[in-house]
Amino acid sequence: MDMQEIEKGFQEIWKLFAETDRRFKETDKKFDKYFGKVKELDRNWGKLVESLIKPSVAEQFRKRGFPITGSGQRVEKYYNGRLMEIDILLTDGNSVIAVEVKTTLSVGDVEEHIEKHLKPFKLFFPEYRDRKVLGAVAYIHLEENADRYAYKKGLFVLTFTSGDAVKIRNDAGFVPAEWGD
Repeated sequence: MDMQEIEKGFQEIWKLFAETDRRFKETDKKFDKYFGKVKELDRNWGKLVESLIKPSVAEQFRKRGFPITGSGQRVEKYYNGRLMEIDILLTDGNSVIAVEVKTTLSVGDVEEHIEKHLKPFKLFFPEYRDRKVLGAVAYIHLEENADRYAYKKGLFVLTFTSGDAVKIRNDAGFVPAEWGD
């Protein structure tokens, strides 16, 4: 084998590398497009779940003795350049209830709701500084006994039922935690 044959072999290998690189880039573009569609579908699915829950959630809290007078969906506020979005916000004269809605609820989702929404709530919503801040999670599917975890952390736990659309699963003796102070 002479140097010319070796050089020709290297050139062929480099051509193959270049073709493989081109194909990887095409595949990356296809994956980006696909995952973009998956993210959009997930975002729209979340909006649908919130829309299904919202009509009956206020009524469920009224049944528990909260005189709910207002509700909002996807309530957004900024504080120091950061955005907080509450999926469903219920209000009455004494309290506000921040509801986090998940298709599949995990322990991590419960922790995130507490840390990112409930604890700093009054910084983002100073108009509610004189009210009790309560938390709730609503879901369709469940992971890791996240409902028990949320209950133990002092959150109301809501899930779908056949009649009222959503139902508060906490027993009558449940005492919710107060947040935001």
